[in-house]
Formats: sequence, C-alpha cells, structure tokens
Amino acid sequence: MLSGISLACFATSYLIVLALEVSRLVVRVPVRWIVMVGFASIGLLTHTIHLYNRAQEGLATGAPLSSWYDWYVLASWIMAATYVGLVTSRPQTSVGIFMLPVVLALTGVAKLYEKAPAFDRTEAMHIWGMFHGLMLLLGTVAVSLGFVAGLMYLVQSYRLKLKITPQPGLKLPSLEWLEKLNKQSLLWSSACIALGMLAGVVMNAIKSASDATAVPWTDSVILSSAVLLGWLVAASLFEFTYKPAQQGRKVAYLTVASFVFLALVFSMLVWGNTKHAAPRAATSPATAAEGQP
Repeated sequence: MLSGISLACFATSYLIVLALEVSRLVVRVPVRWIVMVGFASIGLLTHTIHLYNRAQEGLATGAPLSSWYDWYVLASWIMAATYVGLVTSRPQTSVGIFMLPVVLALTGVAKLYEKAPAFDRTEAMHIWGMFHGLMLLLGTVAVSLGFVAGLMYLVQSYRLKLKITPQPGLKLPSLEWLEKLNKQSLLWSSACIALGMLAGVVMNAIKSASDATAVPWTDSVILSSAVLLGWLVAASLFEFTYKPAQQGRKVAYLTVASFVFLALVFSMLVWGNTKHAAPRAATSPATAAEGQP
C-alpha cells in the first residue's frame, strides 16, 4: 500500500493546508491550527515515503534520487519540512500563504518530469558531489559564525554583568543582535549539514551499486559527522523549546560546543583511520613508466 503513494497524495494535503491558511484572513476557528499541523504532517510523511520509494527504485539502477523528477520532489520536501517547522514553532505567523504555493509549484513541475530518464552514474556522482561539497561548506561556515557570535556574546555578557568599562577600540555588537545570529547559525548549520550528509549517503549508494570504492558506513568521519548533526538538531530543538530569561547565554554555549564537534570531525578527517577523502598515493616513476606505451 505504501508503494502506491503518488504526488497527488501529499499535494492534496498541502492544498488543504493552504486553504486553511487562507481562511485565517476571513474567519477565526479555534482548532484550525491543530488541523493544519495534522494535514501538513500527513503530507510530509507521505512525501517522505514517496521519496524513500523513489530512492529504493533508484538503487536498482545504481543512481538513487538522480533525475530531474527526484530533484524537484526533494526540493518541495525541503520547503514543506521548513513550513512544518515554522508553523509548529511560530503558530501565530501565516508563512504558509507564501511557502505552500512554492511547495505546490515545485510538485507540479516534478509532475512534468515524471517520465524523464534518470542521470547516468557519472553525471549523478558529479551533481551529488557538488551538492555534497557545497552544503558541507555552508554548514561549516554557519557553525564557525555561530562560534564567533557565541564568543562575542559571552564576552559582552560578562562585561555588562560586571559593569566593566569597554576598552577603546573594542566595541562589540548588542546582545540582542548576537543572540539572533547564534540562533540563525544553529538553524542554518543544521539544515546545511543534514543536506550535505544526505548527498553523501546518495553518493555512497551510487558507489556501492557500481564498484567497491564506497566508504564504509562505520567510517570515523561518517560517524563523527552523524554525531555533529545529532548535536546540531538537538541544539536547535533546545532553542525552540527552552525560553528562559538567560536563553541567549545558553544558545551561545551551544554554538561554541557545536564548533568543538566540528573540530572533532575535521580531526577525524585528518588524523583518523578513515577512507573518506583519503589522500591519493603518489605515483612512482616506475609505475608511470609502465603506463607509457
């Protein structure tokens, strides 16, 4: 039964949620938010199952989630997941009026490419490899920005608490601005690292289907990256649910700790026993000579 989930299943759920979002403009209904979250969650769940089924089908050909159809469905899933996160954490906002039409548009474009052939393995590896590197790069930058903002927040908070006169030439941003930057860095780093790891999983699946060069799933870099992602997700959930007066300081500590986990991943990459991005062996003169005609 789950294999029969199509675009129409989750598109219908999103369309109902959009109608409920629009109804906010004309009528007040006490239970509307619960119904909206319910239909949005059902849509996201069926959307996820559809993507999983597509990935399983792609594994049989050696190129999972490697067609224009898959990419548009994945893009709409990312937008839908973002909407569910926002409507859950900020129930008073009407972001769905702006986000859900984009979700439905991407789903509609995917429908146009439903019969398009998948990319070949080489092209799929190239595309997913670029996406993998870009997302991890952006995630690294976001974690690093959060680390810097967290340090500045702690220094500024310490100075204000003890009423220390600022030194000439050392003017830091306000605590409010630094707290906002900390929160944003947590969200963006979580999203980028998650997408980067998803691309890495797809790349490894393509490699596994074609030859024996795939990185083991127990590789130290993969495991440490999973720990980093788990920490970022937990920290983001903490930021959404924990609202004390000293939240800014807590988030600052979380962003600093996130940078420590990132440093752990890099240390595994450089010094750990890993096959992830392993340096190529230098070619000896004798080997090079053998390869000459």
